Amino acid sequence: MLRNRSRRRVVIGCGGLAVGVLLVLAGGLYLLQRAYDGEVRRVAGAMPSAGGRPSSTGRGENWLLIGSDRRADDPSMGSRADTIMLVHLSGRGDRVSLVSIPRDGWVPVPGHGSSKINAAFAYGGPSLLIRTVEQLTHVRVDHYAALDFGGFVKMTDALGGVDVTITKDTYDPMHERRWKAGRQHLDGTEALDFVRQRWNLPGGDLDRIKRQQAFLHALAAKALDTRNPLKIDRFVRAATGSVSVDDSVTSGALRGLARRLLKTSLMEYLTAPVAKMAERDGQSVVLLDDDGVRSLSAAVREDRVGQYVTRNGAANSVNAVR
Repeated sequence: MLRNRSRRRVVIGCGGLAVGVLLVLAGGLYLLQRAYDGEVRRVAGAMPSAGGRPSSTGRGENWLLIGSDRRADDPSMGSRADTIMLVHLSGRGDRVSLVSIPRDGWVPVPGHGSSKINAAFAYGGPSLLIRTVEQLTHVRVDHYAALDFGGFVKMTDALGGVDVTITKDTYDPMHERRWKAGRQHLDGTEALDFVRQRWNLPGGDLDRIKRQQAFLHALAAKALDTRNPLKIDRFVRAATGSVSVDDSVTSGALRGLARRLLKTSLMEYLTAPVAKMAERDGQSVVLLDDDGVRSLSAAVREDRVGQYVTRNGAANSVNAVR
């Protein structure tokens, strides 16, 4: 999600994972056109090979994007996906819709009963997470991409830092950092603390998600506005070392995706509808609104997200967060 003054952005729902992973991915892929594509990691076996997957409707293209604090192409590490987002590129090429799925969403995980959806990544890596999302939404996932949050530090510092706006003073006891209300300029280390905080935030993890969204939005905008060749080169190297894609994604596909995202007239954030917070197996979870998820998923499958947005209105912003 990119800086373009004529572009309108819509965010649906205030609860759930609303993040801008695709912002960084888009900016990075745009810059990748002048970088060595071989530096982008390909994840073998990321796409499910078993049968029973939803059929492709041929109406647009769908990517599953994740963000993680650990290498997202190494399921053996037992890491969990901190950010999960289903991204729909419309068939007409006029809009990109990002559907954020709460990482604590309590859903059926194939072969593991019901669990938090991010546990699917720990249980079986990208392929099991894709199967879980497909089972939840009945939307066919065409490609997979991941962003390593550890790359935030180098990517941010490469650009000379980024600016975010905080609405209220807050203290993070875990990282012993105080945030003052107002516009803040973040270096890499500060940015990582900013996107990780959930303590002392009213919405806990949900507020952390909003911080991630605001930061990634600012990071991508700064990358696309940067004209200094040395900063661009440093950012490209940091971005390529932090992004992973499934092994069916070719160099041409990356360049095509970048061009498409840069030309898209509308990019919107949506959140899988949430029913309420609850407790399952001694842990806090998010219960999704089944009817709402079905309605939104149908809109994605049938490439009519615009109609869904018109019915449900817009809320939230990436410009200022708690």
